[in-house]
Amino acid sequence: MKYREFLNLKKLSAAAVGACLFAGSAIAADFNIRATANSNENDEDYDGLVVFKNYVEAASNGKIGVELFIGTQLCSKGAECLQGVADGTIDIYISTSGGAAGAFPYVQVLDLPYLMASDRVAEAVLEGDFTRKVREMALVDSGDKIRLMTIGNTGGWRNFANTKRRVQNPSDMEGLKIRTVVADLPQELVKALGASPTPIPWPELFTSFQTGVVEGSKNGITDIMGMKFPDAGLKYVTLDGHAYMGALWWMNNDKFKSMPEELRQVVVDGFSALQQATFASPKRKSIEAYENFVAGGGDLYVPTPEEKAAFKDAAAPVYDWFKANVKGGEAVFDSLTSEVAKAEAAIKDANMKDLN
Repeated sequence: MKYREFLNLKKLSAAAVGACLFAGSAIAADFNIRATANSNENDEDYDGLVVFKNYVEAASNGKIGVELFIGTQLCSKGAECLQGVADGTIDIYISTSGGAAGAFPYVQVLDLPYLMASDRVAEAVLEGDFTRKVREMALVDSGDKIRLMTIGNTGGWRNFANTKRRVQNPSDMEGLKIRTVVADLPQELVKALGASPTPIPWPELFTSFQTGVVEGSKNGITDIMGMKFPDAGLKYVTLDGHAYMGALWWMNNDKFKSMPEELRQVVVDGFSALQQATFASPKRKSIEAYENFVAGGGDLYVPTPEEKAAFKDAAAPVYDWFKANVKGGEAVFDSLTSEVAKAEAAIKDANMKDLN
């Protein structure tokens, strides 16, 4: 046998062994998890799932297998997907707060404006007892079927963007037609700032900018650039950071509880790794997005602390509306603001130590 043929035979043998090992590990898995994200492979949600899958399968020594379904293969809308989680046809699903608001209206607390001031604050809060409080509430409301595992990020921060003018103060919002989803909370926020909320389906937003049906939106920069909204006339972005774009990761509670404790720990640790991946991914992806926005002639404005305080003051009535009108609103609002205060105090103390 020639040397080259011998090498080729070794490669084929190695590939065959690898395939057998892979198939064996899939067959040998004691627990198989079906995870879905209604996004694509360029999204932070996908980044998080890849990290989760890799960690859980390795740390469990193949006792847990994770199958990823990216897009709408298993379900296409929040209510449908959450029902799949409750029924057990889907084991893991990621939603925005808006996507889960029909089942768990209090998760819209994440959309309340100007409560978390920075990534550092938001990440500290979402790693702690606030997430556990929402988990507890969701388990009660779902009859112990749907378990919140963690809250990560999907797209950075929501900022106001528009086609008409630079927005530096709440008064600059006056009269602008701002696209919202069909939900009360974002519409109340837009009205509080003097603008006109205009519900528009996401797929129609590009054309709506072109035709003037809407003049602004509240999105992260990666969504703005990914959807090519500047080509439709979107030229002004104000980095007010009014809401952290939380991603809620849900799991079928029966599947989770069916695992022995050591494997439940692997899953919990896997979600922690997923959370860290989704915290980091938008930071990296937004760099190029901001650069491309400015390079294309976009106007990017960072409000001063005084201007940001004016936005928060103008939006304050939304807090009272939320607590009075949303089921569980007061309890979840108190939990979030309490954890924010703790995080801010801890960060301030750490800064004092690090700066001196």
